[in-house]
Amino acid sequence: MDILLIAGLWLDGSAWDEVAAELRSLGHRPVPLTLPGQGDGSSSATLDDQVATVLAAVDAASGKAVVAGHSAACSLAWLAADARPDVVSAVVLIGGFPTSDGRAYADFFEIEDGVMPFPGWTPFEGPDSADLDEDARRAFAAAAIPVPEGVATGIVRLTDERRFGVPVVVVCPEFTPDQAKGWIDAGDVPELAKAEHLEFVDIDSGHWPMHTRPAELARLIAAAAH
Repeated sequence: MDILLIAGLWLDGSAWDEVAAELRSLGHRPVPLTLPGQGDGSSSATLDDQVATVLAAVDAASGKAVVAGHSAACSLAWLAADARPDVVSAVVLIGGFPTSDGRAYADFFEIEDGVMPFPGWTPFEGPDSADLDEDARRAFAAAAIPVPEGVATGIVRLTDERRFGVPVVVVCPEFTPDQAKGWIDAGDVPELAKAEHLEFVDIDSGHWPMHTRPAELARLIAAAAH
């Protein structure tokens, strides 16, 4: 099955290299996406541009597709389910949750000269980055791609309630399944509160398991394809 892989902020499709290799060995066709503004040299890309790239990949899939989103890109995966509920067979949310309709996509950090650069490691101290050594942190920061303002501040638009019928798997890296369930029950994640098929799986990692637990992450993603 085709499995679309959408990395979070500051990353391009190469973040999935090891995960993709494992998925291929498991008999799937991974499709790592490099989004407009995050790997193509453009700083003028918008959220709509990124959504269009994701939907083009869904439309190009052979049959139904699993869409996996990481961190902020969980919203992109959910937007794919909203726009193509009959084609997306499952959504895998890795270390994040979908943003609600009418809210900004990912305006988490300061915008500088039209982009949102990687803010350094201070905001991610603790469980997020505990499994990254100093070399890994330096490599990540050096390769980080500033997110265009038009992406970070773009407004999420969800229109088709059939998305709630698409199965969702929440992969819990730096938080536990119980924590995730608690946030949903408390009303912090209204989109998932309405999901009809919701599964939680744990992975013992920080916020970037594609770097620190790629084989295990691939197996969890592959399980959603069955």
